[in-house]
Amino acid sequence: MDIYEEIVKLRHEGRRGAVATIVNVRGSIPSFKTAKMLVRDDGSIVGTIGGGCVEAEVWQAAREVMESEKPRSLTFNLNQDPKYDTGLVCGGTLDVFIEPVLPPALLYIFGAGHVSANLCKVANGAGFDVTVVDDREAYANRERFPQAQEVIADDFDKVTARFTPAESSYIVIVTRGHRDDMRILRWAVQTPARYIGMIGSKRKTIAIFRELTREGLSPKLFERVHAPVGLDIGAVTPEEIAVAITAELIAMRRHVERELPHMSWFHGKRIDAESVAEETADDNQ
Repeated sequence: MDIYEEIVKLRHEGRRGAVATIVNVRGSIPSFKTAKMLVRDDGSIVGTIGGGCVEAEVWQAAREVMESEKPRSLTFNLNQDPKYDTGLVCGGTLDVFIEPVLPPALLYIFGAGHVSANLCKVANGAGFDVTVVDDREAYANRERFPQAQEVIADDFDKVTARFTPAESSYIVIVTRGHRDDMRILRWAVQTPARYIGMIGSKRKTIAIFRELTREGLSPKLFERVHAPVGLDIGAVTPEEIAVAITAELIAMRRHVERELPHMSWFHGKRIDAESVAEETADDNQ
């Protein structure tokens, strides 16, 4: 079984994995330099780096690399640690580099206006595979979105009914109206998408949140929502807004832990009916 073909297959299926490679060898080891092992998200493996306790530790580390999405290196001294005794004449040292295999970052943009056209261009340049959806053929077409992987002109409800976003997916809602934004957000928060962003003012965000929770949706579903969408960089034009949104997408993809200037009303907030009531009261003062 070819390890490279399996990596391509994993990514095509939207799955995760990690590749471990022996990158340096000193002395005798039960394998060879450049030996590789792929660990899939279900724990199965392709290839080997020599078996035994070393391989078992690398397997566990590979699982952690999948979760963190960050590479790491390990060093094993087979001569000094008795737990690595294989019964063979091996007393060397090996360095293993483990790197994540991640599915493509899929970005679904709902709405095909000026912000969307610029967002498609900027996000595509940052490595996102973009799908654009709008119910107007005059806007959702290849001429306006040449960088998109797919452009769909159809009713929003029909499109969302056949979409199944994965954990690695990102959703940005920038339609032309409050009602369309709300019905797409209603669907989006019930998907496992990593990121959900919606354009609009804080007042509009609170109004939509209140209406959807009155329908019975749990407030907890909105903890992933970024609305207003994007980082606060003073963006005004569609081009600048696209940069602000893409910056937030990148921060989410790269697991940035430091504090960033998120504009989202939901960010760092207790998401419940009481907090909404307090916020609404403050706005009305």
